[in-house]
Order: sequence, then structure tokens, then C-alpha cells
Amino acid sequence: ELTSRELDVLRQIAAGKPNREIAEALVISEKTVKSHITNILNKLHLEDRTQAAVYAWQEGIIRRKKG
Repeated sequence: ELTSRELDVLRQIAAGKPNREIAEALVISEKTVKSHITNILNKLHLEDRTQAAVYAWQEGIIRRKKG
């Protein structure tokens, strides 16, 4: 199960943000972002951030804004 911070990072990945922007948005270092991404991929048995983004959309972790 992902931590709340890992979910925050996953939402940012699914929104297409690069590590630098994720770090700025969450007020953490890029190294910490990379660590969270590694944990996310391992926990979800995924290969890369593209698969993580697809997972987030498929599982409803991120939704398209209406309007």
C-alpha cells in the first residue's frame, strides 16, 4: 500500500510533472522524489513512470477535471 506522500508523488507523475517540478510542488528534494518513485514502482510492480501514470488513471487516483 502506498503512503500518502507516495500518492502525492504518483498524482504529480500522472499529471506529467518532471521530478524537479514535483520536488518544488511538494517542498522536498529531487532525491526524495526519486526515492518515492522507486518505492511506488516496486510496490506496484511497475517498470517506469509511464506505467505509474497509467495505473493512477486506471485506478481513479487522478481524475480528469470537468469543464
